[in-house]
Amino acid sequence: MAHESFEDSDVAKILNDNFVSIKVDREERPDVDSVYMKICQSITGSGGWPLTVIMTPEQKPFFAGTYFPKDDIGEALGLTSILKRISTTWDLNRAQLLQASSSLMDSIAESNKAPLKGIEKDILEKAFSEFKRNFDQVYGGFGAAPKFPTPHNLLFLLRYFYITRENSALEMVKKTLDCMQKGGIYDHIGFGFSRYSTDRKWLIPHFEKMLYDNALLAIAYVETFQVTGNKKYSETAENMLTYILRDMTSKEGGFYSAEDADSEGEEGKFYTWTTEEIKEILGEENGNKFCNYFNISPSGNFNGKNIPNLIGSSILTEDMNFIKSSRKKLFKARETRVHPHKDDKILTSWNGLMIAAMSIAGRVLNNKKYTMAAKSAADFIFKNLIGEKGRLLASYRDGSSSLPGYLDDYAFLIWGLIELYESTYNVEYLEKALDLNEDLFEFFWDEKEGGFFLYGKDSQQLIMRPKEIYDGAIPSGNSAAVLNMLRLSHLTTSYEFKGKIQQLFENFSDEINGFPMAYSFLLCGLLFSKYPTRQIIISAGDNSEDTKKAVALVNKKYNPFSISLLYSHLNEDLVKFLPSISSYIAIRGKTTVYICENFTCQKPITDMNLLQTLL
Repeated sequence: MAHESFEDSDVAKILNDNFVSIKVDREERPDVDSVYMKICQSITGSGGWPLTVIMTPEQKPFFAGTYFPKDDIGEALGLTSILKRISTTWDLNRAQLLQASSSLMDSIAESNKAPLKGIEKDILEKAFSEFKRNFDQVYGGFGAAPKFPTPHNLLFLLRYFYITRENSALEMVKKTLDCMQKGGIYDHIGFGFSRYSTDRKWLIPHFEKMLYDNALLAIAYVETFQVTGNKKYSETAENMLTYILRDMTSKEGGFYSAEDADSEGEEGKFYTWTTEEIKEILGEENGNKFCNYFNISPSGNFNGKNIPNLIGSSILTEDMNFIKSSRKKLFKARETRVHPHKDDKILTSWNGLMIAAMSIAGRVLNNKKYTMAAKSAADFIFKNLIGEKGRLLASYRDGSSSLPGYLDDYAFLIWGLIELYESTYNVEYLEKALDLNEDLFEFFWDEKEGGFFLYGKDSQQLIMRPKEIYDGAIPSGNSAAVLNMLRLSHLTTSYEFKGKIQQLFENFSDEINGFPMAYSFLLCGLLFSKYPTRQIIISAGDNSEDTKKAVALVNKKYNPFSISLLYSHLNEDLVKFLPSISSYIAIRGKTTVYICENFTCQKPITDMNLLQTLL
């Protein structure tokens, strides 16, 4: 529409003569996008982008849709005809449009008053059954093309496997991650995942790379490594984070938002290859060998060129070094091409997700580089994205911060800070997470019905104030907030969260009961609330190496329903948040580990071999 209509002088004249035209960046204004997407869905039964809405000066819409061509096509009206008809009706019969707008708003308000039944007792089993029914047994993932990564679905299945030992849950995760990594959705030359696959096989992506996809997928690959012990998952995660640190990290430490799909006006041009290009760089023999592995042919698999992929291929162990060497040469050659445009906005919410990913990878893979990247990004946010009176801001670019933070900004940053605390045991991060969580309730909590609104009470007030729970491309802010509150309640003495969490579950119960697999990250929180949570308290002794060993053992194993704390003379401030921590002493100066569950602790452990067995 940008090219066909908004850059067309005829359409521009109609718009400028009759309307006030507003273009919205939905990443910077998710509140506007959410409100008017709901309007579009109510009017048309579906939604999507580009989103086209026509409304009164009071922001009340009466017409909505998605894509419209400039001119009529058969019976379907084009944008030019639509604009002319609406303009004429506005001049001659404005009451009709105003009545349509009022009826629409009344209908939406009425639909929000549906009776609440509470979450069904078998909701977790029901969600698992839906995932199983929608699973692609051949290529992994769920549903038909286009296929989206949706990593939080995999995070739910990993947790469901941990609780039930239902092996098919783990197999769905492994199959999906394996097929995605082999497909063209994964950049085999420069690493990182594209936005989605246009086909069932994960072969042909929409080449845009998003920060949030790579953050959540890195977590999924790291957790699957923890569960299986298979290093192919940790290696994929490390490759993804290599891409983020190399291409998507600002000098100041914040993470950029995205890279476009196209360059030089052509989608995928930066990422695709001909056999001749490969052979020119690698030589005839090595070029042929590389092409055979990565399904690169003279005819191509995408517009006459090739997206490298390993679908149906497996690299032999003895050829691993050859592949690594060839990839580096191809990457160096690719760097000379015109790069896709980089969206260098730094969004607090997506940075929170990447802080979480870097923190988790840092502690599980024992790599300080990732932990330091998480710390740098957190420092960047607290230096550049805090406004008046400590209010978190949403967006930063070119030295300028703007927009009061949304629910997702708070929820995802708190998540990142909790992970960063458990990776560094620096009490400062725990304190900041608690402070932000207080602000979350101050600005976003619905005192009447429970749950968090998308935008704050101090933000621009729109025609409605939505609350979102759907875990779509990323988890909803409400879902993340639930898990944050549950973890904070075990890291501190903040037990008052329990009633709020129950109220939130109740508020969204009808949506969840209707289609539980669409709320997979909220169900991660429900699992956390239902099953015993372990507190693992490490009391540092005189031997720092023993303390490091204990920390490494605690972080190595997959236990999504545990939290860990380190208590030593270096972080005695922890007593402010958890007074009882002072009673967990290092016995006879030896590093001592306490494993507690349901407010009951096992015998203190000073033998690291015994600790490994118990974990």
